[in-house]
Amino acid sequence: MLDRADLNKIPEQAEVWEKVERKLRAGLMPPQGMPRPDKAKVDAFASLLETQLDQAAIAKPNPGPALLRRLTRTEYGNAVRDLLGLRIDIATLLPGEGYSNEGFDNDASALGVSPVLMEQYLSAAWDISSLAVGAGKASASIDTFKVRPDLSQDSHIDGLPVGTRGGILVHYDFPADGEYEFKPSIWRNNAEQVRGLERPTQFVITLDGVKIHQAEFGDAADEAFSLNAHLAAGVVIDKRLSTRAAVKAGPHDVGFTFLQKTSAVPIELVQPLQRENINGSENGGIPVLSQASIVGPVNPTGPGDTASRRRIFICHPPDNGSDNGACATKILTRLARLAYRRPASKEEMQQLLRLYDLGRKQAGGEYGIEGALSYILASPQFVFRTEHDPENVAVNAAFRVDDYDLATRLSFFLWSSIPDDELLTLAGQGKLRNPAVLDQQVKRMLDDPKSSALVTNFADEWLHLRNLAVAAPVDVLFPDFDDNLRQGFQKETELFFESILRENRSVLDLLNANYTFLNDRLAANYGIPNVYGSQFRRVTLTDENRWGLLGQGSILTVTSYGNRTAPVIRGKYVLSVLLGNPPPPPPPDVPALVEAESAAPQTMRQRMEAHRANPVCANCHRLMDPIGFSMENFDAIGRFRTAEDGVPVDASGMLADGTKVNGPISLRKAILNHPEQFIRTLTEALMTYAVGRALGPSDMPSVRAVVRGAAPQNNTLASLIQGIVHSTPFQMKLKEATAPANAAPARTATHSSSEPAVTASNVSH
Repeated sequence: MLDRADLNKIPEQAEVWEKVERKLRAGLMPPQGMPRPDKAKVDAFASLLETQLDQAAIAKPNPGPALLRRLTRTEYGNAVRDLLGLRIDIATLLPGEGYSNEGFDNDASALGVSPVLMEQYLSAAWDISSLAVGAGKASASIDTFKVRPDLSQDSHIDGLPVGTRGGILVHYDFPADGEYEFKPSIWRNNAEQVRGLERPTQFVITLDGVKIHQAEFGDAADEAFSLNAHLAAGVVIDKRLSTRAAVKAGPHDVGFTFLQKTSAVPIELVQPLQRENINGSENGGIPVLSQASIVGPVNPTGPGDTASRRRIFICHPPDNGSDNGACATKILTRLARLAYRRPASKEEMQQLLRLYDLGRKQAGGEYGIEGALSYILASPQFVFRTEHDPENVAVNAAFRVDDYDLATRLSFFLWSSIPDDELLTLAGQGKLRNPAVLDQQVKRMLDDPKSSALVTNFADEWLHLRNLAVAAPVDVLFPDFDDNLRQGFQKETELFFESILRENRSVLDLLNANYTFLNDRLAANYGIPNVYGSQFRRVTLTDENRWGLLGQGSILTVTSYGNRTAPVIRGKYVLSVLLGNPPPPPPPDVPALVEAESAAPQTMRQRMEAHRANPVCANCHRLMDPIGFSMENFDAIGRFRTAEDGVPVDASGMLADGTKVNGPISLRKAILNHPEQFIRTLTEALMTYAVGRALGPSDMPSVRAVVRGAAPQNNTLASLIQGIVHSTPFQMKLKEATAPANAAPARTATHSSSEPAVTASNVSH
């Protein structure tokens, strides 16, 4: 590729020269072992490339393709929450998305559509509208919530009452006023034997933290019954623990848990491991919950006064239609505006009112609203993010998106949800595009609790935290690993990332902060003393090895195998996720790592050295392995060690730019010697997430502009986000040759028409 590169055609060959600029800034060019100019000359050449590429982008902005995007499952659930005030478990209604090559599930390339999927959206729309309105008589259903088998239940579960242990906390939306049955099921083995029956145990069911049932089980009679009549014992005990109670419609928290007992024997003598049991072993131990079911409503008394009904029924439509649809028009106009992210057209409102009138004639005004709402929730205007292309712009010309589309882009970026009334009002007035107004809205939205989506969606996907759900370290090698630790790893990193956002700290603190968030379980895994209780709290780290993301169990676990660490995976992770220079894919038929045959113990490094001797593998491993080896002081579940199988850990190596490292501290410092590389990589990830597609060469000038603009503001997350919101890829798009079949209709508001093609003189790059 470089043999065709021409320094006189840098802008025309942007695809080539952007790659060159990236490798120069990363110290990867020239390659190791080749003559290398001094740093000043390399920086000067990189700056020359950047200047010409950036100037060309200003003269002729190219925002890249704006692809049609379906709402992800998470976005759909959040949109329902903000539209109707319903807290639903969307995972029970819709399937999840796959991940694109960029690692985000909101990437348009990963959001396929099939007839089966659209049927699921239709079914979800009916279920949600029925739950929100409750116009018909609610029928009884059974919802079962399973406890992961590797969850240790000997300690307090966050959210359940103090003084309890184990169990599960269920967030549940009750569809109607009425009685509901609460049915816990105690774990038993394949022979239906219940463990821990030799001692009395108190079981409690709570509703919004208030006890509604308490029962005791476990004595000599129960134990004998379990041993002699196994098949019936568990059923009898489950029935004793179950109850029925009247519940008002709407969201409630239901707890199924055990009362905690104090032991006269020191816990470390009874339980040498941090976790309560291995594989649910029935040999002794304590009773634990396997699952819990909620059944109902039984004898429903009505839809109740729920948050969703209050949000929907701003007036009450008469069953006989005596108001000529005035109330229904008011309700549906408001719902459609929020759901479609713009005012509904005359034709759209006529369709909704026809559906309303059809339902009203069948079963009354509320049923008519329910039918129209189900149509809204399954409509292309709600499920897809379509954007309006103005007629006065030439095909393939760049133009600024209108205010309604800008509001939608902004809300799904920061909230993973639909715009609220304030955003839509500003869009309708044509004020949102004003830079000062836009900055005010970004600040308001980041201060809103809904911006936690940047943590649970962006950060979880960027850092691969969702892979923790399938992490399964081998019990024999890591007996202390359980679901409590898995959840703790994820929560630590989420709280840590959120602190960087909320406290307006530099994003470099993601690598260098001397604090984290721990509970007793996580602290014990890290060997940090004097942390007690299941609640997470901020802890100052005295061991510099633990500073930042590279010292957190979440990152160290998802970059390991179940039976050992994986220096290659860790090295690739740092290169790809944190430094933005992923190694090339491995060639076909790469030989597997040979297991040690020597009688003497071998460290992972010693086994990898033999693997690297293969010339097919050597080139890429020169990039990845030194990084991975420098993290070898952490085992596969994030515990610090100085030896592996009795052999001292050798964490030394040399990075691609010639920097020597020896352990996690020196690796972190080596990365921070080039802070702009990490900031740029994070900016690229944020922009990819914001625009919902892979970035290309035309986006790189905008990335560099965001990074430059954030520097005077201490490189905070907020400054990067503001820069992205003002950037060309976020604010502009190219006129498509043909509009998609489900494109949004023309705007009805007079203040939101798009501007003709622009030169981006007033749009940040």
